Amino acid sequence: MNDRYFISCDWGTSTLRLRLVSFDGLRVVAEETSDAGIAKTYQQWQSVGGQRESFYAGILRGHLTNLAEKSGIGLEGKIVMVAGMATSSIGMTELPYGALPMPLDGSGLETYGAGRFLLISGVSGNNDVMRGEETKAIGCAAFLPAIPEDVYLLMPGTHPKHIVVNNHRVTGFRTFMTGEIFGLLSTESILSASVNAHGDVGPEACRTRFEAGVRAGFAGNLLHELFMVRTNQLLQHMDPVENWYYLSGLMIGAELVALPAGVAVYLVSGPAHETLYSLACETLRIPIAATIDADEALIRGQFTVLSTMMPHPPENLSSI
Repeated sequence: MNDRYFISCDWGTSTLRLRLVSFDGLRVVAEETSDAGIAKTYQQWQSVGGQRESFYAGILRGHLTNLAEKSGIGLEGKIVMVAGMATSSIGMTELPYGALPMPLDGSGLETYGAGRFLLISGVSGNNDVMRGEETKAIGCAAFLPAIPEDVYLLMPGTHPKHIVVNNHRVTGFRTFMTGEIFGLLSTESILSASVNAHGDVGPEACRTRFEAGVRAGFAGNLLHELFMVRTNQLLQHMDPVENWYYLSGLMIGAELVALPAGVAVYLVSGPAHETLYSLACETLRIPIAATIDADEALIRGQFTVLSTMMPHPPENLSSI
């Protein structure tokens, strides 16, 4: 790897993120974020037609031009590491899932070279799948002990993952619908009239309601407890912002029931979720061994895969 940069691409269902990354300390030099997620790109391709891989590559090249302008650095020929939904059935090129156990050295994943783009596939487990989180898990290796005991990576998001790592191998994982169900309940259900998303958990009243929701979601029947969000408004006249945090607490508390007692938990998160999940774990007395920045984990994981691939790159991957 004799160039000074590579490009990190996180292509999710709703968002495309590009980062120009220096090999020197994996420092992010410039970023480009767009709503040109995989779902939107797939719909555009269906309406336009043509060769699918080329269409997706064209979308990426357009945003790479923006990234080059922001950074002032010519990006022609620099490799683009693509993680996320780009290898799904609606992605740029569908790749088969890798299998468990997955080593954290980057050697257990399916990859595909399309010109300057190196696509990283996902991993399947027992009746579960992930695309993108496996790369973050690889990037967490430096923070995890290489011991024959289970540790858990707690990855919040629209579809949070609880990933089991043992002796630097992913041995299992579970997916939860926490974020998506919360979004539907807070905007589309009868509960939407009882909550308001403005504000933050900083005020003591919001924090107190969130903690109460966490405890109720962890200990109670979620389908019953959810209706309490409505009665909070009708009978207790709870502030809609406070009630929004109560609902959030209910969902996160119900998710965290799945964490076994006594295991080391590493929170892999961005700022949007770190505060709430940290507070939820504190409320339930679930110790967090360390917090790992999710974006850093992704970049580290992509660099690890790149380092593994470079001695024997795919035949159709352009040289750096």
